[in-house]
Amino acid sequence: MRIVVAHNRYREAQPSGENTMVDSEIGQLTAAGVEVLPFIRSSDEIPSMPKSAKALLPISPIYAPRAQQELSRLLTEHRPDVLHLHNPYPLLSPWVVRTAHKHGVPVVQTVHNYRQVCSSGIYFRDGVICQDCKGRALAVPSIVHRCYRDSRAQSALMAATLAVHRGTWRSVDRFIALTSAIADHLTDYGIPAERIVVKPNAVPDPGAPTPLGDGFLYLARLTPEKGVDLLLDAWRRHPVGSLGTLRVAGDGELRPLVEAAAAERADVVYLGQLDRAGVRAAVEASAVVIAASMWHDVLPTVIIEALASGRPVLGTALGGIPYLVGADVPHEPAGTGPAAVASAVAGHAPPPAGPPAVPAGLLGGTAGWVVPPDPAALAAALPVARAGAALLSAPARLRYEQTFHPDVVLKRHLAIYASLTRTP
Repeated sequence: MRIVVAHNRYREAQPSGENTMVDSEIGQLTAAGVEVLPFIRSSDEIPSMPKSAKALLPISPIYAPRAQQELSRLLTEHRPDVLHLHNPYPLLSPWVVRTAHKHGVPVVQTVHNYRQVCSSGIYFRDGVICQDCKGRALAVPSIVHRCYRDSRAQSALMAATLAVHRGTWRSVDRFIALTSAIADHLTDYGIPAERIVVKPNAVPDPGAPTPLGDGFLYLARLTPEKGVDLLLDAWRRHPVGSLGTLRVAGDGELRPLVEAAAAERADVVYLGQLDRAGVRAAVEASAVVIAASMWHDVLPTVIIEALASGRPVLGTALGGIPYLVGADVPHEPAGTGPAAVASAVAGHAPPPAGPPAVPAGLLGGTAGWVVPPDPAALAAALPVARAGAALLSAPARLRYEQTFHPDVVLKRHLAIYASLTRTP
């Protein structure tokens, strides 16, 4: 099997889980004997481009002529079975879908965000979820609010791109939705359900889980949409030391808030930006991992890393988070105490009721809990999660093994390719 993987890498100065996952998938496919032909461009190339190429940048999201010429040569020479597209912006353009189809090559796209509809790709503006452009022929609100790169001109270009390529996206042969929430997004966009497959990303198996540590870990960009300020608000509603230690890792514009909290409270520790070994150590030192996103977060990789290490997750009920912790189908509130929550989640009858009461809005999944993105709700859920962590450690690891292990994900990945047929 011969596959072209097409991706416009995000700038290295802007750490991207999408870049990491594309690299990981290429490695997994190659190890499985698939011939991978990378068609990769990087936004880091832009500053060093000749003036003639830079002059075409404004139209490249709609049509990138150089990329289409180079892709055509690649497809003609190697005759691949499938083109697998990730991010097309700004140097590839969605036009690569049309170029591939012109050569009879079916196209798979992994959907990492909401950019079929939203210029910024995240359905989040001015600190709140925003879907003002949903259902519009032209995303005028994104232009008014300068949603793309804080530029009205660039936002207008992206809005035009989304309008021009609505038919392009609907011609993609198979969409990989990383979670059930992305599948719903695509269905709402008009993609037939039979062309959507839910296949999450994988992370390497760290081995048998170590005994649970203490307290909680938050690991994400320190930006408003990732909810670190929500978490700190919830944490301050408990006495110092009553929940163990809150470890915060990452960097971003809200770093001063975290540093101030760590200076204010002995039970908040700021770890800074961590490398892979540091992430593993921080996960193992904790009992529960928190994903406090304020937007419809697609697939926070830290959740899968937590499950792989047998750490349950407490998250907000947004985006792909309920799917990741196994709470993406309706559940009844699981009893009235932490033991009841854990038992119901594990599929057992709940024990007799007892304090503390389960907070309103808390839902149990097979590998954790989700709550509304509200500081009071999150504050109420923290002691429940701490008390139930030990009982959900084994189910968390099992969910990883059954859904997010590389062997499981690769098998589903190859089946998607095999379901498509090149046309003459």
